[in-house]
Amino acid sequence: MNALPTKGDEAWRYADLKLLADVWQDVPSPEQITVKAGESMARQICEIPVIGNGVAMADLDIVIEDGATFTLHVLAAAVQYGRINIKTTLGKGSHFELGGAILGNGDQSLEIVTETIHAKPEATSNQVVRSVLGGKATGTFMGKVHVARDAQRTDAAQSVKSMLLDRSATANSKPELEIFADDVLCAHGATVGELDKEALFYMASRGLDPETAKRLMLQAFIGDAFVSAADDVREAIEGKALTILEALS
Repeated sequence: MNALPTKGDEAWRYADLKLLADVWQDVPSPEQITVKAGESMARQICEIPVIGNGVAMADLDIVIEDGATFTLHVLAAAVQYGRINIKTTLGKGSHFELGGAILGNGDQSLEIVTETIHAKPEATSNQVVRSVLGGKATGTFMGKVHVARDAQRTDAAQSVKSMLLDRSATANSKPELEIFADDVLCAHGATVGELDKEALFYMASRGLDPETAKRLMLQAFIGDAFVSAADDVREAIEGKALTILEALS
């Protein structure tokens, strides 16, 4: 087991290290996932595995071989401190798709941390993360995209949006690009906002009560993270997310 991280470790700068210290010896090694060349695989994390002391963590080390596709949808919610680590290495012409939602309330601290390595040419990746935070909750996305020198014609995108239900909540977004190739298309965007009062007023003018209008807007907001999921997966993960959202709102 490696030593407990410190705030000096960039990937752990927002982590609840006090809670982690009590369970660090029980943190499992990363789960190794390999998608064979030309194949497709999908995975969902609707509940982060609990370690103890209010801490839950999932840690994935993914290798996507040439021409393969891996689709991952995750939900970070319902624990005091929850973290999902995702390291992905892409082969030639492969694709990685991530859709994630962070839903926090009270004094929860929830994180999705990704490292995406474009090691070979012509690979693509797309990461969409949406956060809804109330109370004094903290939601964090840190996403590093590394493009190797010979990984020409890479196409990588990150879209991170956070919705604060209370001014006391905190959203941290840190997309990061590290590019050593010169023929690439890489983009990222991060925004933090509140519910659109004009949109809420418009919906109320059409006969919707405030709670229903708010719920529909939040449902549409987090739905962006799961549009790439298969119908049955989207129904299951969105259903769980909506149950949590109702408690938040």
